[in-house]
Amino acid sequence: MYVPALYKISFLLIFLSGMCWGLFINDPPLSMAQSPSIVYVVPVKGVIDMGLAPFVERVLQEATDAKSQALILDINTFGGRVDAAVIIRDALLTSKIPTVAFINKRAISAGALISLATERIIMAEGATIGAATPVQMGLPGTSANTASEKTISYIRKEFRGTAESRKRPPLLAEAMVDADVVIPDVIARGKLLTLTTKEALNLTIADLQANSLESVLQSLNLSDAEIRHATQTWAESLVRFLTHPLVSSLLMTMGMLGLFIEMRAPGFGIPGVLGLMSLILFFGGHGLVHLAGWEELLFVGLGLIGIGLEIFVVPGFGVAGILGIVSLLAGFALSLIGAGASWEAIVTSIGQVALSIILAIVLGLLLLRFLPHLPLGNNLVLKTALLPKEEYDSNEGDYQPRVGTKGIVASALRPSGIAHFDGERLDVVSEGEFIEAGQSVTIVQVDGNRIVVRQIALGEKERGKS
Repeated sequence: MYVPALYKISFLLIFLSGMCWGLFINDPPLSMAQSPSIVYVVPVKGVIDMGLAPFVERVLQEATDAKSQALILDINTFGGRVDAAVIIRDALLTSKIPTVAFINKRAISAGALISLATERIIMAEGATIGAATPVQMGLPGTSANTASEKTISYIRKEFRGTAESRKRPPLLAEAMVDADVVIPDVIARGKLLTLTTKEALNLTIADLQANSLESVLQSLNLSDAEIRHATQTWAESLVRFLTHPLVSSLLMTMGMLGLFIEMRAPGFGIPGVLGLMSLILFFGGHGLVHLAGWEELLFVGLGLIGIGLEIFVVPGFGVAGILGIVSLLAGFALSLIGAGASWEAIVTSIGQVALSIILAIVLGLLLLRFLPHLPLGNNLVLKTALLPKEEYDSNEGDYQPRVGTKGIVASALRPSGIAHFDGERLDVVSEGEFIEAGQSVTIVQVDGNRIVVRQIALGEKERGKS
């Protein structure tokens, strides 16, 4: 008696299952519907610097999170820093989404390495790629020199490894870096390989030719995709500005100049504030691109302490001063170079820092000597307004120092201090040099309440005794 009921129930379950299956096939849930195509476009223009690397990495991560169908690098550059290009290259080789290099109009030097790291290379008509021999920049005003064989070998293998990973001719990539690479009917010895669009297509370095971004999208079957043009944030733009070689050198010089003036004329005034702000901008910008860290700050801090000890505690340019300068050089130089830097890059960075320190010292001495006599300096230096009376100004009955009066230094002049003249204790200042306590001095200038003295040479002392 239960058999018909079981048949009915089974038939009903089968019927309902069929309806559900039909609904699932004909009208899939919204979550399973195909999402619209998204393409990110990243500009790679101008100089390739350390500020560009985090920008490309950020956009690549955003594109990956958005499940973008492609990331297109719009490239037009003569190159730049190899360490920055290597960071971008590594990020592209490990990318989980398709990457495309649209070379419009050139990808030279570091730009060639970035292009080779993408899955597809599309070049505009008349574009070029190649000429990637590393050069070592000299000091300002000098020409660049070809890097050492060790550096060229490293970059050559970076190019070869990149080309191999993307199934491109590795020997062609090496020929872009090393002039000793010979490829019959392509490049002779002593020449660097640079390819035009047609040459790159014939040699399978490039995949397609397209003259606009729209053509690139069409060739990728992404004409209907949503285009998201990546732009730098204000912070990324600021970091790229602060890490520019010229700007970073200027910040180093301004920072050292401000601190040097502040040490020579204590009081933590405008020079100290400007110097501290310059150093904050320098290390802040280089820290955001992972060039400067706590180690570099520690080196610079120890350097300033050593120089301060040399000036205020143990004068004479001894161990403290030498160690302070070496520590400063190390801290600033390490903040200018990235991972895998060659010895030439390290030496150049040290030279750049040394030049900045020397320039800061020279400018500081000139400012300390001439600034009080300039119209602007008169507004910055505090002076007491006194009416002149003969050669100086003083209250009636006070001691009246005169030019030529000799005395003894009571406290070291750095350059200001105290000296005794005819039993009177007076505030004096030297002409810029350090004068130790106990030395004999003579007054060479009296300007209001400002008394300038000069150390008496040994010969003058002996003549005075005779």
